[in-house]
Amino acid sequence: MSGTVLATVNRQWRPSDRAEQQIREVEVDVPSGCAALEVELSYPADAGDGAAGAAVLDLGLEGPAGYVGWSGGARRRFVVSEGWSTPGYLPVPVEAGVWRVLVGLHRVPPGGATMTLTVRSVRADAVGRAREAEPADPPPRVRPDQTDRRRRLPTVDGLTWLAGDFHSHTVHSDGSLSIGALAALAASRGLDFLAVTDHNTTSHHAHLPAAGHAHGIRLLPGQEVTRDIGHANAFGDIGFVDFRQPPTAWAADVAQRGGILSVNHPLAADCAWLSPLDQAPVAEVWHSSWAQVPSWGAPLAWWLLTPSTTPIGGSDFHQQGSDALPGSPTTWVLCNADGDGDGVLGGLRAGRTSVSTSVDGPLLLRDGDELVAVDADGLLLTGAGQARRPVVGDRVRLGAPEGPWWLEDDHRVVHALCR
Repeated sequence: MSGTVLATVNRQWRPSDRAEQQIREVEVDVPSGCAALEVELSYPADAGDGAAGAAVLDLGLEGPAGYVGWSGGARRRFVVSEGWSTPGYLPVPVEAGVWRVLVGLHRVPPGGATMTLTVRSVRADAVGRAREAEPADPPPRVRPDQTDRRRRLPTVDGLTWLAGDFHSHTVHSDGSLSIGALAALAASRGLDFLAVTDHNTTSHHAHLPAAGHAHGIRLLPGQEVTRDIGHANAFGDIGFVDFRQPPTAWAADVAQRGGILSVNHPLAADCAWLSPLDQAPVAEVWHSSWAQVPSWGAPLAWWLLTPSTTPIGGSDFHQQGSDALPGSPTTWVLCNADGDGDGVLGGLRAGRTSVSTSVDGPLLLRDGDELVAVDADGLLLTGAGQARRPVVGDRVRLGAPEGPWWLEDDHRVVHALCR
């Protein structure tokens, strides 16, 4: 996309730069009369593939009126205008004044990373052509009929168990599917709700109601607040949570606005939770990457150290063929029968959750002083300091005090958990 160059910045980043400050700002003076801005970042291709030791630089933007968006390392180029912006960025007018391109030093190898950052003013017709090139959303898919199984799930005080996933991504960050395509996929998996949690942006929020309605699934607004010191999902239509602030500020900000903050994959290599937090009222105790047998001991041990934490699960879906599909694992929330967004988040806030391998996998649900095991015949019920009890039958009630409980098989693989 050609245009008038407003600024070109060449810079070599060193590991010491990253150690000093990870998120950098490059100021650009934008004159009046610009229909759209194009920001392009380049650095050597052999240093930008994300492999071990390679450079990875992130991109974001802040305008005179505030934060605009973030694409991280998923894009090298984006466009912003009032009528349309590249997914990940809010459509905003290009005001005259100082704009700040955010450059995240995600990975800087020992030899450094040399970047060229170019900012252009581009015409409105060029933006229109880019918008028209976006792929159309797919038609709705057939939802699996789960009527018989749902009849076997207990209702509690008029509340109903709904199945969902609290962690997913679209093209608005580093996912491969549009919001509509993701909604269609999640609905075809039998999910009742899905939280769309793109990284460090809320540009997807405005599109969720229409896509959810078209595909028959409740899409919950979320943001994965992402830093190298930990990731957390902020649930609710609460606006942007500034990832550049410390995690204690995330928690306070989300609570003040009426949202819910959840610690993501607290044990996850370079994405592990490494930040102090007074408490983690909600946490992704079950992440799709923990399905392997050797991984299960550590997440359970982490959860048992904070037994009051409400457990949820997340597929962390990005792309078909490389990630777990939505609903792997499935989080069940006991909430209002209408199951609207407030209902699901209200159930989450109250701690009424359960997690299973999938929508049709074995289930362990809390009902007062009892646990109801569904489709768990032959599995073992156990918990912190508890003996293992065999489950005999497809729908069994077992007395159990509040606290972490889970169903496992003879190989210690966990199939469902609840509190």
